[in-house]
Amino acid sequence: MAFFTHQTLQKHPLYGVFCAILAFFLFAVMNVFAKKLSENHSVIEIAFYRNFIATLPFLYIIYLGGRRDILVIQSSPKTVIFRAVLGTLSLIATFKAFSMMPMADATAFLFTASLIIPMLGFFFLGERVGPYRWGAILIGFVGVLVMLHPTGNVSMAGAAVALCAASMHAILQTILRSLGKTEKPETVTFYFVFIGTFISLIAMPFVFVMPTWNEIPHIIGVGITGVLAQLLLSSAYKTTQAATVTIFNYSGLIWATLFGWMFWNDWPSHYIWIGGGIVIASNLFIMYRENKRAKENYSN
Repeated sequence: MAFFTHQTLQKHPLYGVFCAILAFFLFAVMNVFAKKLSENHSVIEIAFYRNFIATLPFLYIIYLGGRRDILVIQSSPKTVIFRAVLGTLSLIATFKAFSMMPMADATAFLFTASLIIPMLGFFFLGERVGPYRWGAILIGFVGVLVMLHPTGNVSMAGAAVALCAASMHAILQTILRSLGKTEKPETVTFYFVFIGTFISLIAMPFVFVMPTWNEIPHIIGVGITGVLAQLLLSSAYKTTQAATVTIFNYSGLIWATLFGWMFWNDWPSHYIWIGGGIVIASNLFIMYRENKRAKENYSN
Protein backbone atom coordinates (compact mmCIF):
# COMPACT_ATOMS: atom_id res chain seq x y z
CA MET A 1 0.00 0.00 0.00
CA ALA A 2 1.39 3.38 -0.98
CA PHE A 3 1.52 6.08 1.66
CA PHE A 4 0.30 9.61 0.95
CA THR A 5 3.05 12.16 0.52
CA HIS A 6 2.70 15.63 2.03
CA GLN A 7 2.23 17.09 -1.46
CA THR A 8 -0.52 14.55 -2.23
CA LEU A 9 -2.32 15.34 1.01
CA GLN A 10 -2.21 19.07 0.27
CA LYS A 11 -4.15 18.45 -2.96
CA HIS A 12 -6.83 16.41 -1.19
CA PRO A 13 -10.08 18.41 -0.77
CA LEU A 14 -10.33 17.49 2.91
CA TYR A 15 -6.78 18.58 3.73
CA GLY A 16 -7.71 22.23 4.23
CA VAL A 17 -10.77 21.28 6.28
CA PHE A 18 -8.61 19.10 8.54
CA CYS A 19 -6.09 21.94 8.97
CA ALA A 20 -8.87 24.41 9.83
CA ILE A 21 -10.49 22.13 12.41
CA LEU A 22 -7.15 21.38 14.06
CA ALA A 23 -6.10 25.05 13.98
CA PHE A 24 -9.18 26.29 15.82
CA PHE A 25 -8.88 23.42 18.30
CA LEU A 26 -5.28 24.45 19.03
CA PHE A 27 -6.28 28.10 19.41
CA ALA A 28 -8.75 26.97 22.09
CA VAL A 29 -6.02 24.91 23.79
CA MET A 30 -3.71 27.95 23.67
CA ASN A 31 -6.38 29.99 25.45
CA VAL A 32 -6.68 27.29 28.11
CA PHE A 33 -2.94 27.55 28.81
CA ALA A 34 -3.17 31.36 28.85
CA LYS A 35 -6.16 31.36 31.21
CA LYS A 36 -4.41 28.98 33.61
CA LEU A 37 -1.24 31.11 33.56
CA SER A 38 -3.25 34.31 34.10
CA GLU A 39 -4.11 33.12 37.61
CA ASN A 40 -0.53 34.01 38.66
CA HIS A 41 0.95 35.95 35.74
CA SER A 42 0.24 39.14 33.83
CA VAL A 43 -1.31 38.69 30.39
CA ILE A 44 1.57 40.80 29.02
CA GLU A 45 4.02 38.24 30.39
CA ILE A 46 1.96 35.44 28.80
CA ALA A 47 1.96 37.27 25.46
CA PHE A 48 5.76 37.48 25.68
CA TYR A 49 6.06 33.71 26.17
CA ARG A 50 3.65 33.05 23.33
CA ASN A 51 5.49 35.31 20.86
CA PHE A 52 9.02 34.37 21.94
CA ILE A 53 8.45 30.62 21.62
CA ALA A 54 6.68 31.16 18.28
CA THR A 55 9.65 33.20 17.00
CA LEU A 56 12.19 30.42 17.55
CA PRO A 57 11.08 28.06 14.73
CA PHE A 58 10.89 31.03 12.34
CA LEU A 59 14.50 31.98 13.14
CA TYR A 60 15.53 28.37 12.54
CA ILE A 61 13.76 28.27 9.17
CA ILE A 62 15.13 31.65 8.09
CA TYR A 63 18.78 31.28 9.09
CA LEU A 64 19.40 27.53 9.11
CA GLY A 65 16.77 26.58 6.54
CA GLY A 66 17.85 29.26 4.10
CA ARG A 67 14.46 30.97 3.86
CA ARG A 68 15.77 34.54 3.88
CA ASP A 69 12.90 35.49 1.58
CA ILE A 70 10.63 35.47 4.63
CA LEU A 71 12.37 38.65 5.80
CA VAL A 72 11.57 40.54 2.58
CA ILE A 73 8.62 42.96 2.80
CA GLN A 74 7.28 43.64 -0.68
CA SER A 75 5.01 46.64 -0.17
CA SER A 76 4.68 48.69 3.01
CA PRO A 77 7.00 48.07 6.00
CA LYS A 78 4.99 50.60 8.04
CA THR A 79 1.79 48.61 7.50
CA VAL A 80 3.49 45.33 8.47
CA ILE A 81 4.91 46.94 11.62
CA PHE A 82 1.55 48.51 12.49
CA ARG A 83 -0.09 45.11 12.03
CA ALA A 84 2.48 43.56 14.39
CA VAL A 85 1.94 46.23 17.07
CA LEU A 86 -1.85 46.04 16.86
CA GLY A 87 -1.68 42.24 16.75
CA THR A 88 0.29 42.21 19.99
CA LEU A 89 -2.22 44.51 21.68
CA SER A 90 -5.10 42.35 20.45
CA LEU A 91 -3.36 39.22 21.77
CA ILE A 92 -2.96 40.84 25.19
CA ALA A 93 -6.61 41.96 25.17
CA THR A 94 -7.75 38.48 24.14
CA PHE A 95 -5.80 36.82 26.94
CA LYS A 96 -7.20 39.42 29.35
CA ALA A 97 -10.76 38.70 28.25
CA PHE A 98 -10.27 34.96 28.87
CA SER A 99 -8.77 35.71 32.28
CA MET A 100 -11.86 37.73 33.25
CA MET A 101 -14.64 35.55 31.81
CA PRO A 102 -15.58 31.90 31.29
CA MET A 103 -14.05 30.61 28.07
CA ALA A 104 -17.34 30.17 26.21
CA ASP A 105 -18.49 33.69 27.13
CA ALA A 106 -15.26 35.30 25.92
CA THR A 107 -15.30 33.25 22.71
CA ALA A 108 -18.88 34.25 21.93
CA PHE A 109 -18.09 37.96 22.32
CA LEU A 110 -14.96 37.61 20.15
CA PHE A 111 -17.15 36.35 17.29
CA THR A 112 -18.43 39.93 16.91
CA ALA A 113 -15.21 40.68 14.98
CA SER A 114 -16.88 39.25 11.88
CA LEU A 115 -19.70 41.77 12.25
CA ILE A 116 -17.27 44.67 12.37
CA ILE A 117 -15.18 43.65 9.33
CA PRO A 118 -17.84 44.57 6.70
CA MET A 119 -18.32 47.94 8.42
CA LEU A 120 -14.58 48.65 8.21
CA GLY A 121 -14.54 47.54 4.58
CA PHE A 122 -17.39 49.95 3.83
CA PHE A 123 -15.91 52.99 5.59
CA PHE A 124 -12.19 52.52 4.86
CA LEU A 125 -11.91 50.33 1.76
CA GLY A 126 -14.93 51.63 -0.10
CA GLU A 127 -16.48 48.16 -0.34
CA ARG A 128 -20.17 47.89 -1.09
CA VAL A 129 -22.35 46.59 1.77
CA GLY A 130 -25.93 46.00 0.72
CA PRO A 131 -29.08 46.24 2.85
CA TYR A 132 -29.12 42.50 3.56
CA ARG A 133 -25.68 42.57 5.12
CA TRP A 134 -26.41 45.78 7.04
CA GLY A 135 -29.50 44.04 8.40
CA ALA A 136 -27.45 41.00 9.40
CA ILE A 137 -24.92 43.24 11.16
CA LEU A 138 -27.66 44.95 13.16
CA ILE A 139 -29.24 41.62 14.09
CA GLY A 140 -25.81 40.36 15.14
CA PHE A 141 -25.41 43.26 17.55
CA VAL A 142 -28.85 42.43 18.94
CA GLY A 143 -27.25 39.08 19.81
CA VAL A 144 -24.50 40.99 21.62
CA LEU A 145 -27.14 42.83 23.65
CA VAL A 146 -28.75 39.51 24.53
CA MET A 147 -25.39 38.24 25.83
CA LEU A 148 -25.07 41.47 27.84
CA HIS A 149 -28.33 40.81 29.67
CA PRO A 150 -28.58 42.98 32.83
CA THR A 151 -28.72 40.18 35.39
CA GLY A 152 -25.19 40.52 36.71
CA ASN A 153 -24.16 37.06 35.47
CA VAL A 154 -21.84 38.46 32.79
CA SER A 155 -18.69 40.39 33.68
CA MET A 156 -19.30 43.77 32.07
CA ALA A 157 -15.60 44.63 32.36
CA GLY A 158 -14.69 41.32 30.74
CA ALA A 159 -17.26 41.86 27.99
CA ALA A 160 -15.82 45.33 27.33
CA VAL A 161 -12.30 43.88 27.00
CA ALA A 162 -13.57 41.07 24.74
CA LEU A 163 -15.41 43.54 22.47
CA CYS A 164 -12.29 45.71 22.36
CA ALA A 165 -10.25 42.65 21.35
CA ALA A 166 -12.87 41.77 18.73
CA SER A 167 -12.63 45.27 17.27
CA MET A 168 -8.85 44.93 17.00
CA HIS A 169 -9.26 41.49 15.39
CA ALA A 170 -11.55 43.06 12.79
CA ILE A 171 -9.03 45.82 12.04
CA LEU A 172 -6.28 43.20 11.73
CA GLN A 173 -8.33 41.13 9.30
CA THR A 174 -9.01 44.24 7.22
CA ILE A 175 -5.28 45.03 7.14
CA LEU A 176 -4.45 41.43 6.23
CA ARG A 177 -6.85 41.58 3.28
CA SER A 178 -4.70 44.39 1.94
CA LEU A 179 -1.34 42.87 2.86
CA GLY A 180 -2.34 39.50 1.45
CA LYS A 181 -2.19 40.94 -2.06
CA THR A 182 1.57 41.54 -1.83
CA GLU A 183 3.02 39.79 1.24
CA LYS A 184 3.59 36.11 2.02
CA PRO A 185 1.68 34.84 5.09
CA GLU A 186 4.97 33.65 6.59
CA THR A 187 6.42 37.17 6.36
CA VAL A 188 3.46 38.82 8.08
CA THR A 189 3.33 36.15 10.78
CA PHE A 190 7.08 36.30 11.45
CA TYR A 191 7.12 40.07 11.96
CA PHE A 192 4.02 39.79 14.15
CA VAL A 193 5.63 37.35 16.62
CA PHE A 194 9.12 38.89 16.32
CA ILE A 195 8.06 42.49 16.95
CA GLY A 196 5.48 41.31 19.49
CA THR A 197 8.24 39.65 21.48
CA PHE A 198 10.11 42.94 21.90
CA ILE A 199 6.96 44.96 22.61
CA SER A 200 5.95 42.66 25.47
CA LEU A 201 9.59 42.40 26.60
CA ILE A 202 9.57 46.12 27.45
CA ALA A 203 7.05 45.49 30.22
CA MET A 204 8.63 42.30 31.53
CA PRO A 205 10.76 44.00 34.26
CA PHE A 206 7.52 45.36 35.74
CA VAL A 207 5.22 42.34 35.38
CA PHE A 208 7.52 39.30 35.51
CA VAL A 209 6.73 36.63 38.07
CA MET A 210 9.04 33.62 38.37
CA PRO A 211 7.18 30.59 36.99
CA THR A 212 6.92 27.46 39.05
CA TRP A 213 8.03 24.11 37.65
CA ASN A 214 4.37 23.15 37.26
CA GLU A 215 3.78 26.22 35.07
CA ILE A 216 6.64 25.51 32.63
CA PRO A 217 4.52 23.07 30.54
CA HIS A 218 1.81 25.74 30.29
CA ILE A 219 4.33 28.32 29.11
CA ILE A 220 5.71 25.95 26.48
CA GLY A 221 2.18 24.94 25.55
CA VAL A 222 0.92 28.48 24.96
CA GLY A 223 3.78 29.10 22.53
CA ILE A 224 3.73 25.79 20.65
CA THR A 225 -0.05 25.63 20.23
CA GLY A 226 -0.08 29.25 19.09
CA VAL A 227 2.49 28.81 16.33
CA LEU A 228 1.09 25.43 15.20
CA ALA A 229 -2.42 26.88 15.00
CA GLN A 230 -1.15 29.84 12.96
CA LEU A 231 0.72 27.59 10.50
CA LEU A 232 -2.24 25.22 10.14
CA LEU A 233 -4.58 28.13 9.53
CA SER A 234 -2.27 29.45 6.81
CA SER A 235 -2.27 26.01 5.18
CA ALA A 236 -6.04 25.87 5.39
CA TYR A 237 -6.44 29.22 3.64
CA LYS A 238 -3.93 28.17 0.95
CA THR A 239 -5.75 24.94 0.06
CA THR A 240 -9.41 25.68 0.86
CA GLN A 241 -11.84 28.50 0.17
CA ALA A 242 -11.81 31.18 2.87
CA ALA A 243 -15.57 30.82 3.41
CA THR A 244 -15.16 27.12 4.22
CA VAL A 245 -12.33 27.82 6.66
CA THR A 246 -14.31 30.57 8.39
CA ILE A 247 -17.22 28.23 9.09
CA PHE A 248 -15.00 26.05 11.26
CA ASN A 249 -14.04 29.09 13.32
CA TYR A 250 -17.32 28.61 15.14
CA SER A 251 -16.18 25.20 16.37
CA GLY A 252 -14.15 27.29 18.82
CA LEU A 253 -17.30 27.81 20.88
CA ILE A 254 -17.68 24.04 21.27
CA TRP A 255 -14.07 23.63 22.40
CA ALA A 256 -14.29 26.66 24.71
CA THR A 257 -17.47 25.31 26.32
CA LEU A 258 -15.95 21.86 26.76
CA PHE A 259 -12.66 23.14 28.22
CA GLY A 260 -14.44 25.66 30.46
CA TRP A 261 -16.57 22.87 31.89
CA MET A 262 -13.62 20.46 32.26
CA PHE A 263 -11.15 22.81 33.97
CA TRP A 264 -13.27 25.51 35.67
CA ASN A 265 -16.72 23.91 35.94
CA ASP A 266 -18.16 26.78 33.88
CA TRP A 267 -21.23 26.33 31.73
CA PRO A 268 -22.65 29.13 29.53
CA SER A 269 -25.98 30.62 30.50
CA HIS A 270 -28.86 30.38 28.05
CA TYR A 271 -28.30 34.08 27.28
CA ILE A 272 -24.84 33.24 25.93
CA TRP A 273 -26.22 30.36 23.86
CA ILE A 274 -29.05 32.46 22.43
CA GLY A 275 -27.02 35.62 21.86
CA GLY A 276 -24.01 33.70 20.57
CA GLY A 277 -26.29 31.76 18.23
CA ILE A 278 -27.69 35.03 16.84
CA VAL A 279 -24.16 36.38 16.30
CA ILE A 280 -23.03 33.18 14.56
CA ALA A 281 -26.15 33.07 12.37
CA SER A 282 -25.58 36.70 11.38
CA ASN A 283 -21.95 35.94 10.54
CA LEU A 284 -22.95 32.98 8.38
CA PHE A 285 -25.50 35.09 6.50
CA ILE A 286 -22.93 37.85 5.93
CA MET A 287 -20.50 35.25 4.61
CA TYR A 288 -23.19 33.84 2.31
CA ARG A 289 -23.95 37.28 0.88
CA GLU A 290 -20.25 38.06 0.38
CA ASN A 291 -19.73 34.79 -1.50
CA LYS A 292 -22.80 35.43 -3.62
CA ARG A 293 -21.59 38.94 -4.48
CA ALA A 294 -18.12 37.62 -5.33
CA LYS A 295 -19.58 35.04 -7.71
CA GLU A 296 -21.76 37.69 -9.36
CA ASN A 297 -18.76 39.99 -9.85
CA TYR A 298 -16.73 37.08 -11.26
CA SER A 299 -19.46 36.11 -13.73
CA ASN A 300 -19.75 39.71 -14.90
